[in-house]
Amino acid sequence: MNIPSNLKYTKDHEWVLIEGDVATVGITDFAQKELGDIVYVEVETLDQTLDKDEVFGTVEAVKTVSDLFLPLSGEIIEFNDELESNPEDVNADPYGKGWMVKIKIVNPTEVEELLSSDTYRQLIGA
Repeated sequence: MNIPSNLKYTKDHEWVLIEGDVATVGITDFAQKELGDIVYVEVETLDQTLDKDEVFGTVEAVKTVSDLFLPLSGEIIEFNDELESNPEDVNADPYGKGWMVKIKIVNPTEVEELLSSDTYRQLIGA
């Protein structure tokens, strides 16, 4: 199970890379394995400002559709357009080519509420 230590995590199985006031978000290796083959990623909240834990999109696998929850309050400034034609990138490279959105963080104190790699590892029993 790949759980990079340089990332932060959520209980909803999303990873967060913080770079200044921008956060890149995707789903974890654990989440993509649980979902199975991902066939579609939908994000209709580009250029919107949402609160932490609001739904910013959905990920569709062969057998299920799951909501994607925003790990930090902020404006969604970028969507990974490559996922429209290559949703399987989320399965093949969840921490690289499979990233989903970039957020301009509006409340930096929320970063402290994210999970460390060790805490996330304990959460999933890895």
